[in-house]
Amino acid sequence: MPLTYSFLGPAGTFTEAALQQVPEARGAVWRPVNNVGEALGDVAEGRSTAAMIAIENSIEGGVSASQDALAVIPNLRIIGEYVVPVNFVLVARPGTTLDDVKVINAHPVAYGQTHLWLDANLPSHGHIPSSSNVAAAAALFENDFADAAVAPPGITAHHDVVVLAENIGDNPNAVTRFVLVSRTTELPEPTGADKTSIIAELPDNNAGRLVEMLEQFSTRGVNMSLLESRPIGDALGRNRFVIDLDGHVRDERVADALLGLKRFSPKVIFLGSYPRADREQIVVIPQYDNDAFVEARAWLSSLLAPER
Repeated sequence: MPLTYSFLGPAGTFTEAALQQVPEARGAVWRPVNNVGEALGDVAEGRSTAAMIAIENSIEGGVSASQDALAVIPNLRIIGEYVVPVNFVLVARPGTTLDDVKVINAHPVAYGQTHLWLDANLPSHGHIPSSSNVAAAAALFENDFADAAVAPPGITAHHDVVVLAENIGDNPNAVTRFVLVSRTTELPEPTGADKTSIIAELPDNNAGRLVEMLEQFSTRGVNMSLLESRPIGDALGRNRFVIDLDGHVRDERVADALLGLKRFSPKVIFLGSYPRADREQIVVIPQYDNDAFVEARAWLSSLLAPER
């Protein structure tokens, strides 16, 4: 089977732009899919080597569909992360003007990142959700439910649309973080600029349980770059936590924190350790570096089995 990569299609999406950053994907088969569940299902069932999915946006936060899918589809590992700047244009069928626009087709995340511009310039508009940013533009030619669409800047290379407005994103510094997911269990070597992703549950809803979980990391000097709660779905008030840690599972402080978490939590899902997209080296104070943990274990060993 040739190398195959699934991504949220069709061609021209930000997810495809993230996949273009993967050297191993060049020359492979790229499989466009309709949603995150389908992309990860391709990997879990062996139709694809890996899948590129959006996991976090600097404006909207975590992508809940991706977080929930990673929590319930077993045996998946994140093997890399990629960051893509995002901005949007408003497009329509030829002959349409901005005054003609009453209903807009847009992916929910894209709509959330452009609603201030839309509210200011089209205060009475309606919104129809779309499965992707490119699909929103394509739908203009499949039905007449919407008058315009929020789409990526390069959409005119894929569809015969006219651009009614450019740079309609509410934040010009917006970026989306994507992760490449596979079934491999092989861990890359630590680089000093790594991230570890996990999902964990609390043992119960007693007061202080969340603090107890967070102490597993704080007492070992492990910083969290992401902490989000998602409902488990079996009862109100029951949540799982999606967590990104600065560091690699082979780093002593991270490994020790995960051991503590495993003793505390009824369910821990290890999603992988992988290089950070920004390649920024993680600064660790001496009391939490690898040598400190090794020396502490050696000290304890000397107490338990002193030399005679």
